[in-house]
This record gives sequence, structure tokens and C-alpha cells, in this order.
Amino acid sequence: MGWIDWFVLIGSIGFIVIYGIYKSKKQADLSDYLLGNQDTKWWKVGFAVMATQASAVTFISTTGQGFSDGMQFVQFYFGLPLAMIVICITFIPKFYQLKVYTAYEYLENRFDLKTRTFAAIIFLIQRGIAAGITLYAPSIILSSLFDWNLQWTHVISGIMVIVYTVSGGAKAVTQTQLQQLSVILIGMVFIFVYMIYSLPPTVQFSNAMEIAGWEGRTNALSFKLDFNNRYNFWAGIAGGFFLALAYFGTDQSQVQRYISGKNIQESRMGLILNGILKIPMQIFILLCGVLLFAVFQFQKTPIHFNDKVTQELSTNHKEQYAKWLIYNDSIHQISGQSNLNPSDQNIKQQLHQLNQNRKVLQQEVRNYVKINLPKQESNDRDYVFLYYILHYLPQGFIGLMIAVILCAAMSSISAEINALSGTTVVDIALRLFPFPDLRNRPIFWSKCFALFWGLVAIAFALYANLFENLIQFINIIGSLFYGTILGIFLTGFYLKKIQGGAVFYAALIAQCLTLFLFKYTDLGFLWFNAIACLTVMSLAIIFQMLLPIGAKKNKPETIS
Repeated sequence: MGWIDWFVLIGSIGFIVIYGIYKSKKQADLSDYLLGNQDTKWWKVGFAVMATQASAVTFISTTGQGFSDGMQFVQFYFGLPLAMIVICITFIPKFYQLKVYTAYEYLENRFDLKTRTFAAIIFLIQRGIAAGITLYAPSIILSSLFDWNLQWTHVISGIMVIVYTVSGGAKAVTQTQLQQLSVILIGMVFIFVYMIYSLPPTVQFSNAMEIAGWEGRTNALSFKLDFNNRYNFWAGIAGGFFLALAYFGTDQSQVQRYISGKNIQESRMGLILNGILKIPMQIFILLCGVLLFAVFQFQKTPIHFNDKVTQELSTNHKEQYAKWLIYNDSIHQISGQSNLNPSDQNIKQQLHQLNQNRKVLQQEVRNYVKINLPKQESNDRDYVFLYYILHYLPQGFIGLMIAVILCAAMSSISAEINALSGTTVVDIALRLFPFPDLRNRPIFWSKCFALFWGLVAIAFALYANLFENLIQFINIIGSLFYGTILGIFLTGFYLKKIQGGAVFYAALIAQCLTLFLFKYTDLGFLWFNAIACLTVMSLAIIFQMLLPIGAKKNKPETIS
């Protein structure tokens, strides 16, 4: 990176952080810190919801997903608009009616303390792990830029986010998310246009999509009902609906964003805006990955997209590395040609063979790295987009794109930590351990718990790995827990006769069933959400018939 890149990067990030702290310096009470005093306009609510979900994982990993597997991942989001409608009709009015700080307060009003505590603990576990995964993405960037040890980079980037979040609270998150999302969208549009510009003179955008289609990258829809296939239309509509309903309806990191709206109408309009824009945004990000696949048909790609891995191989494994380079040169003879005619069938066959040989080589390298370089990350799918940014973009725009991904990271992680802190204070500490200093200084303790969860996120990041890729990993983690929480909420909303004891034991069994299915079956993870949710509701009905007397409610504590 040149000095122009550093100027753009530091200027973009510095302005956003200073602006957020300035706009949120006055925090009178817990409502200000956790909900921003509920004065957010609808369009800010919509963009805040989008920005919270659009983490650095989205831009690093979703483009990698598009590069490796094509557009089929978009089916994951097909149930989202339907979920937005249900949340607007059912969830939002209940939350505003009870004037809750967290979604889980509703559960004590409807059921009992143990049900509220159980749901809150599940959220804390799931979102705590997810925050660590989200932190992994900016660490990849900083580690690649500065050639830092990845583990130490987790610590450094985690501390940066902790300072930012603890100082500003929810208002800092909301005030900066519009600026962060603006930088994100501008940067992604630029890189999309630049990739089209970088194609050979004889290859237009339509040709690039045709070339990507030869390898199945443009296949977005699959109507084959296959329960072991993660991504098909039916899994997206059914499992995706339940996952989106749970994420936006019961995950405090999202609920906190839209209950900060001025009123019910503002919150509803914000969520509808998110429902309208979310799928087109994900299609565009995946399309960037697909286009990158087409661009790399005409460039010699490395044997591994993680520069730190190739550097270590070239230094400490010279003989094996030299063999791979020779083979890599041989399979990329067609890549340097600038007069390619995409309609030529011979070119189609050559590119297909190129991709098959490249796939074999890269898998061989990954296997070798996994065995011989245990401290390095063998899976390089999430490094593809970053590799293109660092090696192909002109000076100035490299800094912009790094700013894009870091902005996304700050936006999402700060919202997650803020939600974890709020849930810990409101749903756990004040209800189970209401010592006097906690009640007298809730903002101070909220900041303490924000610090704690930031450290937990760092700890998870230290022991995480890229799994298949980050975007899949984070959604698998969510699917292991979301269905159970959603089942509790839907039971409360729609099954009026069910009491706390019945739904609590039903939720325990549903959670155990989900973990069993994940460990011992090949069922696509999207289905876990629907199965767990329906299991909770069904068993709650049965248990209520067997145990008609529910648990006695405890009166919720008030927060001043």
C-alpha cells in the first residue's frame, strides 16, 4: 500500500470513529446507552439493521463463496422478506407495548424467569461465538497488510473495537452505521466496475458471465428438494424463513437496532426497507465473486491465495514450492492471451481444463499446508477477494476497499458487543444478581460487560479457523441455536394457553435435538431452524396437556 492508500484508509476510519464518539458523548441513562433514547428515524433504522448484518464476513467471505460456488448461496435469503412481514405484524408491537430493553424481557412477562434466562443464555452463547467469527475477518486483513501473526492481530483488532464500542454505546453504533454503509456500497460498486474494466478487450461483461456459467457459477436456483443440500429453493424459503425470523425477531443485536426507532411505524418501515434491499445487495456481492472468477480465468492465480502461506512455502519448503510453481505455469498458458474469443468452443474446453487442473493443484496445496504448516490457515477461500484487492487495484483504491471491509467489521462487531452487554445487564445481572452498585450505575456495568464480551470474542477468534468459509460458519452457528429461541417466542405469541413450565422443557429438548442432528446427520443446516422451532411448539402443547399447571411468574425488575 502506498501513502495515498494510507491517507484514504486512516481518513475514512478516523472520521467515522470521531463522529460516532462526538454524537454519542452525552448518555443520561441506560436507555441512551442501549437504545440511543429511541429517537432513530425509519431510514436510519433500515440502514442500521443492514449494516449490523453486513459484517466484514459478508464482503470477504460472500465474495469468496461466489468465487468458489457461484450464485446458489442467494437462495439462503429467499425467506427473509416473509420474515420481515411477520416481525412487523407480531414482534414489533409486543416489544413496544412492553417498552422492553431486550427481546427476552417479553418472555418473563409471558412465561417466567427461567424461560427468559434460558433464551438469554442461548443468545449470549451463540452471539458470543459469532462475534469471535466476525472478528476473524478484519484480522485477516490486518494480518495480510502488516505481515503480523494472525493470533496477535485478533487481539489488536479486538481491542480497537472494544474501545470504540465501550465509549459510545448504541448511539455511536447507530450514528456511524450510515457512514459505514455508504463507504461499503461506494467501494463495492467501484471494484465491480474496475473488474469489468480489467477484462481482456475482447471480453465484455456478458461474455464474462457466460464464461462463469460454463463452470456453474451463475446457477442461482435449484428446485430439487434435497434435505442434505444446504442451498436450494425449498431450504431457502422454509429454513431461510425460520432463520431470518429468529435472527431479526429474537437476536438482540438486531432487535436493539429497530426498537431504537421513534415508534412502531418507524421501526416497521425500517425493517421493510431492509427486506426490500437485502436480497439485491447479497446478489450484488455474490456477483462480485462470480465476476472475480471470470477475471481470474485470464490471470495466473497463485497456488494459494493467502500470501503468508506462499511466503512460508517459498522460504521453508523450497523444493515442493518450486514443483508447484512449474505446474502452475503450465496450466495457465491460456490465461495471458488477450485476444480470446469467448464463443470459441476450443476456448471453452481449455478454460474448463484450466479450472479442473487449478482445483486439483490448490487442493493439493491446502492438504500440504494443513499437515506441514499447522499454524497457517489451509483454507484460502476467504482470502480470494483480499488477494485481488491487494494485488490488482490501483493505489488509493486499495485503501478505500480496506476501509470498506474494516467499516463493515466495526459496524457489525460493535453492534454485537453492545447487544451482548445489554442482555447480560438487563436479562441476567439485574434479574439474578441485582446488587446495589449495579442498579445505581447500570451504564458503568454495561461498559464493563461490553469489555468482557469483547475479550470473549477475542478468545473465540484465537481458537477459530475458517471452517469451509466464514459466511457458512457463522450461519451454521446461528442455526444451531436460533430455532429453539424462535420456538419459545412463537409459542408465546400464538399459543396463548401454554405456560412457562411446558415451553421451558420443550425448549431444552429441542436444543438437544438440534445438537444431535448436527453431530450425527448430514441434514442441511437451514433445516435445523424449522425443526427446532416446530419441536418447541409441538412439545409445549403436549407438555401443557400433561402438566396443566405452569410455573408461577416472578414480577420483572424495573430499570431506572
